[in-house]
Amino acid sequence: MAFKVEIDSFGNFRDNENRVITLRGINLAADSKLPASPPIPSHVSENFFDGDNVSFVGRPFPLNEGDVHLARIKSWGFNVIRYVYTWEALEHAGPGKYDDVFIQNTIAFLRKIKDYGFYVFMDPHQDVWSRFSGGSGAPMWTLYAAGLDPKAFAKTEAAVVQNTWPDPATFPRMTWATNYDRLACLTIFTMFWAGKDFAPKCIIDGQNIQDYLQGHFIDAIKHFAQQVYEDGDLGDDFILGWESINEPFRGFLGNRNLTVYPEYQKLQKYTSPTPFQAILLGAGRTLDIAVYDFGLLGAYKVGTQVVNADGYSAWLPKDYDDSRYGWKRNPEWKLGECVWAQHGVWDPETDNILRPDYFLDAPDGTRLDGESWAETYFIDHWNKFADTIRSIRSETMLFCQTPVLAVPPNFVELGALRSRMVFTPHFYDGLTLIRKHWSRFWNVDVIGVLRGKYWSPVFALRFGETSIRNCLRDQLKTLKYEGVESFGIGVPCLMSEIGIPYDMNEKTAYVDGDYTAQIRALDANIYALEGAKLHHTYWVYASCNSHKWGDHWNGEDLSLWSPSDVKHRISGSQYSYSLAPSDSSLMAGKQYSFTDESQITDTVGSRAIEAFSRPFPLVTVGVPQEYGFDINNAMFSMELYADEEVASKLVPSEIHVPDFHYPNGDLQVEVSSGRWELDRPNQILRWWHDGGKQTIKIIGIRGGQTMKPGKNSYAEFCAVCS
Repeated sequence: MAFKVEIDSFGNFRDNENRVITLRGINLAADSKLPASPPIPSHVSENFFDGDNVSFVGRPFPLNEGDVHLARIKSWGFNVIRYVYTWEALEHAGPGKYDDVFIQNTIAFLRKIKDYGFYVFMDPHQDVWSRFSGGSGAPMWTLYAAGLDPKAFAKTEAAVVQNTWPDPATFPRMTWATNYDRLACLTIFTMFWAGKDFAPKCIIDGQNIQDYLQGHFIDAIKHFAQQVYEDGDLGDDFILGWESINEPFRGFLGNRNLTVYPEYQKLQKYTSPTPFQAILLGAGRTLDIAVYDFGLLGAYKVGTQVVNADGYSAWLPKDYDDSRYGWKRNPEWKLGECVWAQHGVWDPETDNILRPDYFLDAPDGTRLDGESWAETYFIDHWNKFADTIRSIRSETMLFCQTPVLAVPPNFVELGALRSRMVFTPHFYDGLTLIRKHWSRFWNVDVIGVLRGKYWSPVFALRFGETSIRNCLRDQLKTLKYEGVESFGIGVPCLMSEIGIPYDMNEKTAYVDGDYTAQIRALDANIYALEGAKLHHTYWVYASCNSHKWGDHWNGEDLSLWSPSDVKHRISGSQYSYSLAPSDSSLMAGKQYSFTDESQITDTVGSRAIEAFSRPFPLVTVGVPQEYGFDINNAMFSMELYADEEVASKLVPSEIHVPDFHYPNGDLQVEVSSGRWELDRPNQILRWWHDGGKQTIKIIGIRGGQTMKPGKNSYAEFCAVCS
């Protein structure tokens, strides 16, 4: 069977003409983390704990609004969508109760996406396990299955959740991510990966909690995928494949000493309990917990805070009625008691730790420190997931996401390598993301620090914008190279998440309209992607975005487009602004409808479009050796080595040439051979060229005329247009 997209032996995507495809697109959408009915963004407490009775129908946005959003995304030149869905959306009502209405709505939405000519791969998204533990992903009932009480998380800080924060507007930024190191996530991820080894008493419906959770997760995706393919019109020429669980986290696995912070815990903000303190808080103990902030060289302690003053327990009470979801729990698993006390980790009579290294070694003696936990437990899950997907679609691509910023397991040596496989790491410029500030003056080589490259983090500092940009590029090259080492050269690497916060510098851009910092930050990240020659999907598109609440999820504000930024470019560097609805009307759930046909265009409401709407090779007759876009001069350049055989077929290389940087087709083109033509309606330049080494340069007339910042320069034009 011939597929529209193949993967060659060197890890290149190829089309039916044997041209090399560069995949560049976006995550669609942040909205999909949240229920549509009732609408429950992370800053709303009403109906929050009614987690069984929600619906995600209408995510990522209502089907009848799809054209305006998809046309906009297409006009940016993107050719691939990472389609976000959650386990909760599929199985929120209870174990085995699938929301087929949501699935059919999703299938209709996928058909609409197909009409716009995108490729798609499917992402089963999660962040810190679930909405009810401060993130997104798993249904609420999974926490009850694990013996946890989500309604007690706020008091015990088993999870810090914006929905239950006294004043959601003051929820500390990036605190949601610290939930990975709090009791709820530490416990349920340990159960998910390794419950049979570390929580053997946790039997539910005759299965260990590990098999119960993993089984329901994989079965839900299987049910979903079967219906997606049922009618036969959503095939491998459109849905490239299915991605494994988003950002897998280890839980307690590999922890050397529960009484101290683990060496792999890099983010500390707000209260920061040690793993054992998290266990004690969950068991109803009142403790004085260290409070941290994040600075130039990482986390630093700023004080302490009393937590759980009223002695609440994060575990379900012993009289909890398990009949709510119809399961039967093994009598050995005692509700009302800490599950880790039941397994001998600590003594609740004396509050003494008995086995501080309980999670360090597997029962067979395998040491789980470093990232070796992934070589066992993650790989086992990956094989189950891959086998399930391939049982439904034998030749679909398998997109594999390994633990974030960690060296991937060696899939070749572990026998876990599959055909038509894609490696999908994530990367964010951590300092910019956490501090919500782009510094042109300094940054840190985070990957170098994590790999032990430096004797001291001080040596990882980079000064000056050129050095920072190159550092970002080199970090992405490292991640890509590690993928080659782990998967082999025949597995492509696609960065499935990368992005910047738009609410930088206390949201000053939302007041004065100056997005220069955002443009510089995003351009630096894309420069890094181009330098590493990485396929990628930006995080994120959020149709619900507003200046007040960002992406409506935990204070994040990374959407490339916002109704609050709706504006029209008239001519040159002059803009008129049309007012978006107020944040209060968005909070009330009112929909903003687009009535002006011009609002479909790429610029309206787009943020830092100067950086992300840029030329790139869609398909090339041969492998690009290097390519990039100089934003200051509106100049794109590429060198490729063309296949003689393919070039002889007289098929062109195709380059996306956005109207934003090349209005009215005003450009100069220099080629090493052949001829070119510009298809303005589709923003594509087609280039017929010879085989061998070939080069092309595309220069915007405006950019070529004024190369330096200053009045009426192209760089100034870009800043104003943002």
